[in-house]
Amino acid sequence: MNSFSSPPSCCSSVTDVTQKLAALSHPARLEILKCLAGGRSCCCKEVVEHLDLAQSTVSQHLKILVEAGLVRYAPERQRSRYEIDQAALRAVSESVTALVDTFCAAGGAHI
Repeated sequence: MNSFSSPPSCCSSVTDVTQKLAALSHPARLEILKCLAGGRSCCCKEVVEHLDLAQSTVSQHLKILVEAGLVRYAPERQRSRYEIDQAALRAVSESVTALVDTFCAAGGAHI
């Protein structure tokens, strides 16, 4: 679908990385991402059917994932459809890998 909103897909700052990691830090949000995995889009109701959570709770978690730029949404009549922003997730992975590499490269250096 080409009507999905697309927030920036790269982690350009420490603040951006921390916002994305914070969004990923809740177990329910990881379960939501599992529901959205595979490149398919779902409405909130479809996600609710897979989880033992209220619609309002799922909606709030989806909002956090969208605000973090990890999930895109497209309005569709009276609902919205959601899908994973795969490029954004890859960027988070690359950013975390770069941070770990930097920290490990510092070796025994102390502050």
